[in-house]
Amino acid sequence: MLLSTVLLVPWVSGAVLVALDGRRRVVAWLAVASLVVTLTALGVLAADVFDGGDRQVVTGGWPAGVGIVLRADALGVVFALLSVLVLLAAAAHEAAGGVRSRTFPGLVVLLGAGLTGLFVTADVFSFYVFFELAMTASYALSAYGGKRRQLRAALVFTAVNLLGSFVFLLSVAGAYRVTGALAMDQVAARVLGVNPNAAGLIAAGFFIAFSVKLGLFPFHFWLPTVYAGARPSVAAILSGAVANIGAYGLLRFGADLFPEQLRLAGVALVVLGAASIVYGGVLAVARGDAAETLAYSAIGQVGYVLVALGVGGPVGLVAAVLYSVINSLNKALLFLASGVRGAAVAAAFAVGALSVAGVPPAAGFVGKLELFRTGIVAGSVALVVLLLVGSALSLVYMFQVYQRRFWRPDPQATGATSPLPQRLFTAALALLVLAAGLWPEPLLVLSDRAVDALLAADTE
Repeated sequence: MLLSTVLLVPWVSGAVLVALDGRRRVVAWLAVASLVVTLTALGVLAADVFDGGDRQVVTGGWPAGVGIVLRADALGVVFALLSVLVLLAAAAHEAAGGVRSRTFPGLVVLLGAGLTGLFVTADVFSFYVFFELAMTASYALSAYGGKRRQLRAALVFTAVNLLGSFVFLLSVAGAYRVTGALAMDQVAARVLGVNPNAAGLIAAGFFIAFSVKLGLFPFHFWLPTVYAGARPSVAAILSGAVANIGAYGLLRFGADLFPEQLRLAGVALVVLGAASIVYGGVLAVARGDAAETLAYSAIGQVGYVLVALGVGGPVGLVAAVLYSVINSLNKALLFLASGVRGAAVAAAFAVGALSVAGVPPAAGFVGKLELFRTGIVAGSVALVVLLLVGSALSLVYMFQVYQRRFWRPDPQATGATSPLPQRLFTAALALLVLAAGLWPEPLLVLSDRAVDALLAADTE
């Protein structure tokens, strides 16, 4: 019942809210309340999963194979909690500042329904359905603001991600063709007996689709235009919540459904991840605009996830999950803080900047430590050097952004201070990032349990 509730609440409330005028404050705050209820239900579900193991239900009382199978494991609920938390922060941020579009609150809640659905489904095709629901809401949200810059960003985002969706659908069809199944556990079991060339081609298709969502090099070309062109709240949603589809997809479809193909592609993944780290870092240093710097930073930061995934094993997978969570919080905080003015905003931005650079006591320090541990376990000096270079580049460009944003007068600034609730929500997110660095044990335990769920599914 609880598993169905986490989908029913955002689905029903989102459908109602999208029909109302979101520019009215009561509608905007109703959307925030709906996300609070969803996050609470997910928290209860997560506690149930961590205490008693996976939870599974077939919707509508249909037999398995006919109805949609929902399954909550540690990996899925971690990403669902993370994504809804980011959506809640962005929705509250926009509600406090005044919503500018009648559909924005409802679309954010529907996006939460789509993201939650794909994180708790146990069926490849259902994953695609929820995937498209989430992306449809994202396409509409990327045009939020209605200015030329936002419309251009929406056009680019929609065109590129429709291509990624098409590649993903082809891969789903290929997986069904060679395995005769759509249930994830059946696909994982039957793919072992499939022709290795066919399985490799299908796995490559899934990798391309998820890499487009993440903005990995060389699939990054759309990301700077979209992130820099979108409004801060939308950029936070796209980078901190929607991008989780890519990180979760690489973990679920790689380590769970195609573990052998992931192992064979390990070196290639490390090389691509290294290219993302260096490319994103160098271009971020060269940018003069804060939004563009944060956009290129996003390209570099997801490279760390790919490197950890390429190294593989329990240590590499834990580092990939942990850094995905921390990176999502970092990006949401930085994009939201970049659109806020007033007291304490500089401190909140500094926490996010230190976290990206891996400087204690922010949460990013814990993530970088796990990545260094991955490089040491892999016995690769080159990997450790790469992580040091990437961290140094992060420190340089984040200092540049902080200097331009808070040390120098902004010629475009109106001098108006952002509403107090908006500043408080940004500060609360910064405190969460800081708390995760000062007390990292819960985050480490969540990452360990998420990887245990993956490896357990792989050995069944």
